[in-house]
Amino acid sequence: MTDDKAKVEINKKYVSVFAIAVFLSWTLHEFAHWIVGECMGYKMIMTLNSCFPANRHYLKDLHYQIISAGGPIFTLCEAILIFILMTRQRIILLYPFLFTCFYMRLFATVISFRNPNDEARISSAVGFGKFALPLIMTIILFALVYKVSKMYKFDTQFNLANLGLTLLFSSMIILTDMYFKVRLL
Repeated sequence: MTDDKAKVEINKKYVSVFAIAVFLSWTLHEFAHWIVGECMGYKMIMTLNSCFPANRHYLKDLHYQIISAGGPIFTLCEAILIFILMTRQRIILLYPFLFTCFYMRLFATVISFRNPNDEARISSAVGFGKFALPLIMTIILFALVYKVSKMYKFDTQFNLANLGLTLLFSSMIILTDMYFKVRLL
C-alpha cells in the first residue's frame, strides 16, 4: 500500500471476492437467526433471505425478538472483526465483507419503512420507536466503513463501484429466494 492511495483494482478476483462476501454475509446472517431459533427449541427453516419457525408461529413475542436479534448481532460482530483485521493486517480484500455488512443493515433500515425488519421490529417492541435501533446499527457500520475508507484512501468512485457490486449480488440472492424459495436448512 502506498501513502497516497490504496491500489485496488476492481478485477475478476475482486468481483469474485465480492460475490463470496455477499453470499457468506447474507447466509451467515440468516444462519444466526436459525441457530438462535433452534437453540430456543424451535424447528427453524432457513432460505437464502429468511428464517422462521417451521410452523410459522412463535410461542412468545419475546422469542421472536430474540431470534430477530441473532442476525444483526452476528452482522455487527462480523463487521467489527473485519474492521479489526483490516486496521491491523491491512488486508484490502476483506473490504467487500465490511461493505456488505453496512449495506445489509442500511437496506434493512430502508425496507423497514414498508415492512419492519429485524432491528425495526426489536426497536418497536422495546418502545424505542421503529427507527432508533436501525439507525444506530447503520451509523455504527457506516463509521467502520468510513474509517477504513479513510485509512486505505478509498475514494467515492471506488465505494460507488462497491455499492454497485453489492446491489448486483444481493439482488441475485433476494430474487432467487423470492422466485425459487431456495431452502438451505
